[in-house]
Amino acid sequence: MEPLTFKYTILYVDSVKDTLAFYEAAFGLSTAMLHESGDYGELKTGATTLSFSSLELMETLGKKPSKANANNPSFEIAFETDDVPAALSRALKAGASLVQDVEQMPWGQTTAYVSDINGCLVELCTPVAAQP
Repeated sequence: MEPLTFKYTILYVDSVKDTLAFYEAAFGLSTAMLHESGDYGELKTGATTLSFSSLELMETLGKKPSKANANNPSFEIAFETDDVPAALSRALKAGASLVQDVEQMPWGQTTAYVSDINGCLVELCTPVAAQP
């Protein structure tokens, strides 16, 4: 059997439409699709899709979703960039909340963290430097 393909991650949010608009403004992504119901949408993020589903839809489907909390995260998503300070500035101007300012990590990576409009923890980072 061939290995499985990681196709998409779905985050549960209050408003899919508002979340797509936020990710466009904060991170420069574009919307791939928004279902006519407004309960599901996807961003263009390459081979693996970042998707959003409404909390209301998940409840209707019998799930018991909880809201994300960047102060007590159970996950994070990360966007790679060569300019973390500029990416952080853009995200904050779009309405993200600062969690951790720009830092140089001992493994050769620059990082910063924000909370999106739904409380999801988002890392902004440079590629990890090659190790000797």
